[in-house]
Amino acid sequence: MEPVTLLAGVLVLLGLLGIVVPLLPGLPLVWAGALLWAVSVHTAGAWLVLGLVSAVAVLGMVLKYVLPGRHLRSSSVGTPTMLAGVAVGVVGFFVVPVVGGVLGFVLGIFLAELLRLRSTAAAWPSTVTALKAVGLGMLVELAAGFAMAGTWVVGLLTVG
Repeated sequence: MEPVTLLAGVLVLLGLLGIVVPLLPGLPLVWAGALLWAVSVHTAGAWLVLGLVSAVAVLGMVLKYVLPGRHLRSSSVGTPTMLAGVAVGVVGFFVVPVVGGVLGFVLGIFLAELLRLRSTAAAWPSTVTALKAVGLGMLVELAAGFAMAGTWVVGLLTVG
């Protein structure tokens, strides 16, 4: 196995890990591995594989935000509440490495709903919905990552 292919595989694996541990940019790393491989192989088949991986990456990145957002909106979690969740999530990402973004997002949702509804009991269902939305986003991203990695592996085995 060539060193470039090995490095591409490491990038793909790091990307898949980055989806589960939100410290690394998951899908961009998987895509970068496929790009590195396509540039080194430099055949029409490799470029086709990169095109397919790119399409899945774009679809995955769009769906990982659209589907959870739709889920949150359908459960009466409004835009101001989501913005509060995102804002506290960004702060949490820097305060608590690895899991701070997710924890901050959920805390932001809870606090915004607590301020809006004035009741812990009423704010909790929105928080649970936010947790489900985070899980849905992660599942969508993981599915896209595995589809990208699988496409790359098939290309690696068939194109070389």
